[in-house]
Amino acid sequence: MPYRATILTLYPDMFPGHLGHSLAGKALERGDWSLETVQIRDFATDRHRTVDDTPAGGGAGMVLKPDVLARAIDSVATDWRPRLLMSPRGRPLTQERVRQLAEGEGVVIVCGRFEGVDQRVIDARALEEVSIGDYILSGGEPAALTLLDAVVRILPGVMGNAASGTHESFETGLLEHPHYTRPQEFEGQGIPAVLTSGNHAAIERWRHEQALALTKERRPDLLAKPSQPVTK
Repeated sequence: MPYRATILTLYPDMFPGHLGHSLAGKALERGDWSLETVQIRDFATDRHRTVDDTPAGGGAGMVLKPDVLARAIDSVATDWRPRLLMSPRGRPLTQERVRQLAEGEGVVIVCGRFEGVDQRVIDARALEEVSIGDYILSGGEPAALTLLDAVVRILPGVMGNAASGTHESFETGLLEHPHYTRPQEFEGQGIPAVLTSGNHAAIERWRHEQALALTKERRPDLLAKPSQPVTK
């Protein structure tokens, strides 16, 4: 069965977005994965199709109503796919979590809007809150596209070279090493000699050393994780 992604959103026209192009778009056309959007507003019951209301206790903004969102979730979440809510207060998305999601049957993603989502529907529908970074977006749609981009690209058959997904930043606990290609000389700078030496063992050592140095400089927090031993 193809990988199934279902997006609950107030703006279904934002999908598939960039995922309709390049490798992800070709995989979508082939049926390697599928994308379904659900308009949350369709589950409002009043004539104005109201999906939000003022926050209890006062404050700025509006809050997505739990009854409307619950009906939307219940209309699609009838299987064992994870139910995700894109939220700045969620756990940071990692490559490890991306791989876990890619190994499943698919995902159901709720895109929040306004000030937030009523906590009761988050609890009642066991939504897993996921963050793509420490910043605020206008809604969950761009975050959902980012998460799906990370997942879809490592689905079987999507990338032309399966090894491409295993030699990248975060896959080994380190940032990725620098890359070079022709021309041999560019604005007075050459390609490091080791990369054109033909000595594959030396090339791998150089790449690891460069990855370790970059990680120490830019993301020392990655080296502090138990899964990543520090090489001196």
